[in-house]
Amino acid sequence: MAELNMLQAINESLHFEMARDERVVVLGEDVGHVGGVFRATEGLYEKFGEQRVTDMPLAEGVIAGSAVGLAMAGLVPVIEMQFLGFSLQAMHQIGGQIARLRNRYQGRFSSSITIRSPFGGGVRTPELHSDSLEALFANIPGLKVVLPATAADAKGLLASAIRDPDPVLFLEPLRGYRGIKDEVPDGEYLVPLGKARVAREGTDVVIIAWSHQVSLACRSADRLAKEGASVQVLDLRSLVPLDLEAIGDAVRACGRVVVTQEAPTTAGFAAEVIATINEECFYSLEAPVERVTGYDVPYPVGLLEDIYVPDEARITAAVRKVLAA
Repeated sequence: MAELNMLQAINESLHFEMARDERVVVLGEDVGHVGGVFRATEGLYEKFGEQRVTDMPLAEGVIAGSAVGLAMAGLVPVIEMQFLGFSLQAMHQIGGQIARLRNRYQGRFSSSITIRSPFGGGVRTPELHSDSLEALFANIPGLKVVLPATAADAKGLLASAIRDPDPVLFLEPLRGYRGIKDEVPDGEYLVPLGKARVAREGTDVVIIAWSHQVSLACRSADRLAKEGASVQVLDLRSLVPLDLEAIGDAVRACGRVVVTQEAPTTAGFAAEVIATINEECFYSLEAPVERVTGYDVPYPVGLLEDIYVPDEARITAAVRKVLAA
């Protein structure tokens, strides 16, 4: 078992899946000769050739639309949106075509399409490069939304996404590409979609998080442990499908809950998690649920990024507030 960063794990998974299934094709901006703007697709063009790894024009709608035709012809496209904010230029294809294909044709066609895209803040990128739009896509029926928080999960969840018969939006945290590193199983490795992971055990309060916020939540849990608090961290891994059983188990075990996300407050997925808790296990709560989020403003310039993106200090403060309630 090798120690890899998240980017290396994604690259390894793509190599494995393309070697396993000749129907898997990769397309996107700079994914071929360059190997991807972050090098996630490095080596694929040289190994599998131009028929399976295709550089596309700077037109996200064309990339997504091409994937629809390829999927209907029996191929398994893995497309890269260079940054999630750019996918707004392809919403008519993602929401209007990719997510609806199986339902529209009553199962005659499905769209086994994986849409990979980096997202999230903390790296001082320009406008539209850091936006956390996961709730927008989670609100599109027919589309799965998966967000790994570890390198091992990045490899295993991506393989499961590529093998899924329906479309999956696979969101990769920009800060995690080279900042998250852990042991990754060699060879074939699958992590099932829709199964949350307990990243830290605890019984006093649970922090529910996804993507890079999981790392911050774990640091907060470790810090609070020195103060005598037992803090569980639940990594959702996917928003669609959502692991209701894991959420219920965590809430019933701890009674106090903090939900954290990078996205703005209003209509973010944290609100969906809290609504689910109220519906499924309200009477297990010992205090109101607290949420930590970005703010209801456009994503700021780099100078203000540290104020906008939830950090360990804000999560820790929320946990202390819930524990004191």
